[in-house]
Amino acid sequence: MHETWADARLLEAVADGDRRALEVLYGRHAPWLVTRLTRRCADPTVVDESVQDTFVAVWRTARKWHGRGEVAAWIWGIGIRRLLDQLRRRPLTVPPAYEQVVVSAEEQVLLGIEYGELGPALNSLSPELRAVVQATVLDGLTTREAGRLLGIPTGTVKTRMMRAKALLREELA
Repeated sequence: MHETWADARLLEAVADGDRRALEVLYGRHAPWLVTRLTRRCADPTVVDESVQDTFVAVWRTARKWHGRGEVAAWIWGIGIRRLLDQLRRRPLTVPPAYEQVVVSAEEQVLLGIEYGELGPALNSLSPELRAVVQATVLDGLTTREAGRLLGIPTGTVKTRMMRAKALLREELA
């Protein structure tokens, strides 16, 4: 029965303490959440802990979802914050086997996002602008896909991206 429910209805049931509804939400959303978080963190233990923390937070805070936007976007917001919390608690260590290895361009960019000047610049953006940058640039979604995920029109995604680029240029100049 729960399997046919829309995400919004499942989340309402979770808010009322329905564990089966949480199981269905987990089954629908955990796989893509793992994939997206893995793009930002190569440590599967950290990713798994972040996903578990995400769904504990969904269980505890389901009443805070106000019905605006997609449930998936709300879960993503929790998930990325849980990943960042996990990463902040762990010291940055480079295994000896990788000290002399040439790092790919993508890895350099991701390390720059987390530990370089870009991280604080991204954090200076409003949550709305940061979400668009993360969805389109870091996750590689099209503007249409980002709009669907974030629950906003495609034109709004484009406008927010233009604004975010301008603010990032100022911040990094």
